Amino acid sequence: MIAPLRLRLDSAALVANWRVLDAMSGRAACGAAIKADGYGLGAAGIGRRLADAGCRDFLVATWAEAEALRDLALPLAVLHGVRAEDAAVAMSGIARPVLNTPAQIARWREVGGGACDVMVDTGMNRLGVAPEDVRSGLLDGLAIDTLMSHLACADEDKAMNARQRDAFAALAGRTGARRMSLANSSGIALGADYAFDLTRPGIALYGGRQREGHEAIAQVVTPEAQVLQRRRVPAGGTVGYNATWRAPADTEVAILNLGYADGYFRGFSGKGVARAGDAALPVLGRVSMDLVAIGVDAAPELAEGDWVALDYDLPAASAASGMSQYELITGLGARFDRVWTR
Repeated sequence: MIAPLRLRLDSAALVANWRVLDAMSGRAACGAAIKADGYGLGAAGIGRRLADAGCRDFLVATWAEAEALRDLALPLAVLHGVRAEDAAVAMSGIARPVLNTPAQIARWREVGGGACDVMVDTGMNRLGVAPEDVRSGLLDGLAIDTLMSHLACADEDKAMNARQRDAFAALAGRTGARRMSLANSSGIALGADYAFDLTRPGIALYGGRQREGHEAIAQVVTPEAQVLQRRRVPAGGTVGYNATWRAPADTEVAILNLGYADGYFRGFSGKGVARAGDAALPVLGRVSMDLVAIGVDAAPELAEGDWVALDYDLPAASAASGMSQYELITGLGARFDRVWTR
């Protein structure tokens, strides 16, 4: 069944973004974070396209995400490590665990696990073992492919970035790790000192631009919605919950099959814009759970069943809605068909 919502996904833009980030990574390999179902866009479609483009490192959050990609045989790492419940699937070889705690390390040893990655906490205080644990021999004997850490403030110019980089660099040679990896999307733009051997971009692959250096990153996703009804609202009439928009004159209005249940958040109320060809069509009143009203005086031919595109350049949409670029893209819901172009 064809849904009344779809995401236009630009294959060429996705691949071009990865190539931009790969070039910015210098001598380091450039991987791809495809967790959260490829940041909401569809991990399988993204994985296939980036593997064809030359990407050889992919990262997901959980073993369920890894199992969903089993048939693609991608080289995967699972960022959240190994719980007791994960041991069997982790031992199947579909992905490497990224071990985050002494308990996970002990568990991996107990089950006779092989190749793994390890996360080191250099100041974010989220996941990872302490640098002192690395120096004291906690990782001795592990078959570590990649030693990782994660930057807390890479999208800002903060002294913490350099402190984390230096703390991580000080661990070089302390383990048998084949590679070291620190930089996320914003970290890649901080310069060569942050690249180490492998970079791990996420949001920038999908059109996110968070700091200087991301100017060449292109939009990948455009939500599109079908018109459910076109109506004329007389001067003085109101639209939507709480009557927050009142027509200053007779106004042509279209109702879209879209709402905050689909990830088009209430922050777009009175601020979002749809497009029909070259015509800009403003969101009128409150975004509700399943419906959005737009003004369509500028699109006289637009009728029930026609499609409009929503403005969704991530930095601009973030500024308009007050939501982060991450929330905007991962929030796009399951009711959208996902349609790859080019």
